[in-house]
Amino acid sequence: MTLQKELLDILVCPQCKGELRLTEREDGLICDRCKLLYEIKDEIPIMLIDEAKKLS
Repeated sequence: MTLQKELLDILVCPQCKGELRLTEREDGLICDRCKLLYEIKDEIPIMLIDEAKKLS
C-alpha cells in the first residue's frame, strides 16, 4: 500500500516547508529545494530532519 494522495498533498518539508514528491519506488519523499530524502518505513514517512538523507 502506498501513501494516500490526500496525505501527500498536505505533507511539506519540515526544514523549508516546500513541496515534497514521492520517489519512483514510492519508498521516500524528496524535497528538491533542500536536496533531502525522507524515507517511508512501514508506510509511515519519517519526517525528522536529522533522519533525512542528503541527496547529491
